Amino acid sequence: MGHLKPALPVVLDLTGRLVVAVGGGPVSARRVRAFLDEGAVVRVVAPWVCEDLRDLLADDRVEWLERDYAGPADLDGAWFAHTATGEPSVDREVAADAETLRIWCVDATDAAGTSASVAARADVSTPDGRVTVSAYAAGDPGLAVTVRDGVERAIVSGALDLRRTRTHGRPGWVALVGGGPGADGLLTTRGHELLASADVVVVDGLAPRAVVDRLPASVRVIDVGKTPGRHPVPQSRINDILVEEAQRGVGVVRLKGGDPYVLGRGGEEREACEAHGIPVEVVPGVTSAVSVPAAAGIPVTHRGVARGFTVVTGHDDIPVLPTGGDHTLILLMGVSRLSRTMDLLVAHGRSADCPVAIVERGFMPTQRTTVGTVATIARLATAAAVEAPAVVVVGDVVRLSPDWRRVSSAG
Repeated sequence: MGHLKPALPVVLDLTGRLVVAVGGGPVSARRVRAFLDEGAVVRVVAPWVCEDLRDLLADDRVEWLERDYAGPADLDGAWFAHTATGEPSVDREVAADAETLRIWCVDATDAAGTSASVAARADVSTPDGRVTVSAYAAGDPGLAVTVRDGVERAIVSGALDLRRTRTHGRPGWVALVGGGPGADGLLTTRGHELLASADVVVVDGLAPRAVVDRLPASVRVIDVGKTPGRHPVPQSRINDILVEEAQRGVGVVRLKGGDPYVLGRGGEEREACEAHGIPVEVVPGVTSAVSVPAAAGIPVTHRGVARGFTVVTGHDDIPVLPTGGDHTLILLMGVSRLSRTMDLLVAHGRSADCPVAIVERGFMPTQRTTVGTVATIARLATAAAVEAPAVVVVGDVVRLSPDWRRVSSAG
């Protein structure tokens, strides 16, 4: 193995400090963008600039010397320098001048010989700020990128713990995270990131439990799950829990099934937190209103069959809605009042022969679909002992499902 040049990775605060970028090509453009993102003031030295770099010149923190590099005076006042002219002799000159002036300089044309290097970097946002991942591979930028990408994937998947170890005096926060229909693979990347940052997770009965089971033992899990007819933790108390935990200075994820704002009472939880000055982030989830029918082979809209759909709660009497089979009705939490709802649909003008499907436990190994019509589905559901959680689909799109075709062919 050859000799590896020693290197000390450091973090530089460039806020308000001058960085000189020599060269006007795409490499300089990428670096200038990064310097500006970190708050630096930038001097570009180049007789021409590429389109991406020209766009950055509109920033009043960027000065452009429209000419070739003219010597040490161009580095006057700089804290850091970067050269990428594409001419090795010029880049060596810039690097040598910077060395004389004791200014750290990245020579982008000489990865092995440069006195400073910009590591392959990725930023991951957390409620407490950000985590920066950097990788350096001693003159092999391709390997550095591979390592960086691997660590970044581990972070965004939730495999790495992002919980702060220095928490004194930090403000608390709340994130309302939609967990999707229950399969942990449908939780969003941002949802995984926030779970990896949370100290407390407040979970309901329809959230992806496999994700919760993989949380470190140090994370406190508060189960506020509700089942039909059993509400051990009222919504007002759930709101109080979120506020109380965040006021302790910890990060709280409220992990919910589906989407927080689709019949999930996420709006109430957000209002309760913001009334106490607690910052709230809302992460959308894959709503079961669309995803569970899809799991059963039922599109809620389909060209030539259905042009729109409505999602309503089955807890209450449904309002008057479009009655044609070309308008799909999605009922959430509608099993316990199914017979009453079907009677109301007929009273409102929906055909008794309109197809209906009930999809239980969508995306789970025990998923099951029961099909019938507005006139027959309540009786069929009773006979099949249908139970929540389930999504009820009413409309002509039900005829597209494999279960409808199977039952029709058997009849």
